[in-house]
Amino acid sequence: MSGSQQKGINKSGIENTRNARIVFMGTPEFAIPSLDALLINKLNVAGIVTSPDRQSGRGLKLQQSAVKKFAKKYSLPVLQPTNLKDREFINELKKIKPDLMVVVAFRKLPDEVWQLPPLGTINLHASLLPQYRGAAPINWVLINGEKTTGVTTFFIDDKIDTGKIIYQDKVEITPGENAGTLHDKLMSKGAKLVIKTVKSILEGVSPQTDQSTLTKPQTELKKAPKLRSENCEIPWEKSAVEVYNFIRGLSPYPGAWTKIKNQKGKVSILKIFETEAIPEKHEHKPGTILTDDQSYLKVAADSGFVKLLSVQLPGKKQMDIIPFLRGFDTDGLRFDVEEELSKLSE
Repeated sequence: MSGSQQKGINKSGIENTRNARIVFMGTPEFAIPSLDALLINKLNVAGIVTSPDRQSGRGLKLQQSAVKKFAKKYSLPVLQPTNLKDREFINELKKIKPDLMVVVAFRKLPDEVWQLPPLGTINLHASLLPQYRGAAPINWVLINGEKTTGVTTFFIDDKIDTGKIIYQDKVEITPGENAGTLHDKLMSKGAKLVIKTVKSILEGVSPQTDQSTLTKPQTELKKAPKLRSENCEIPWEKSAVEVYNFIRGLSPYPGAWTKIKNQKGKVSILKIFETEAIPEKHEHKPGTILTDDQSYLKVAADSGFVKLLSVQLPGKKQMDIIPFLRGFDTDGLRFDVEEELSKLSE
């Protein structure tokens, strides 16, 4: 980071901060309120960088990112590099002559890119850094049962989510919150923080706090690694509360799942989106199902049960548990099927 960035100096030949050229980088829906806020505040968004169009859906049609769709409405120039180190992309970025770059939900930038603007490159992160560095902070704070989280703006440096913090804003996690509702709260809160941050940088008054000063010695730094299918499988052997937190932390996306096997030996994948934790002593093996086949289905976990409220079978729509029970034979059904699956593979 240059000396001008470290000191928060904003001049760089800019006589009117409203004329400062801003390049915005982002891809998903989470980034749109921040971009919209820049435009509403009449800041000079000179260009957009987002991910390339990708094939998706049943027809494998090319789909534009949420940020690209939004940018096109305002006729903003859009760059979609496949490789951020590509010389053609970097030359196009240099032609824009950005004074400041704002990153919200994008990829790790190479040094030559984030070092380009004289006022620096800032990032919005959906946690209270230095806690929950990584790609999936919204999910992991819920999985870990946190009561509070927040948003952070910081100057990007050569490592991931380690740069000097500019501002933070706390958000309370309400009972029953899932990843979808928390995502929307942080998305809105983050957009306001981005505007506060950008204005402070352009005015030359932005604070900068080293992340190491925000934690006490020996403090455990929790991480937020990218979620993959294999770490979304429900751990029924954990406590009912932990399983409940795990499921809501992955709801609605990417979705917690479990393997189920009926009395005929058919194995399916069931996604579970909404549950209720029932702390209670019992002697059932984790994964055991208790149901009246009409109004409720609960699953044994350690030191309690997890009552299922909303589920989805492959190729089916998400449904509440009562209509699910009407159309699914639960006789002999188990969620703890590792032993049976190993027998089937022999």
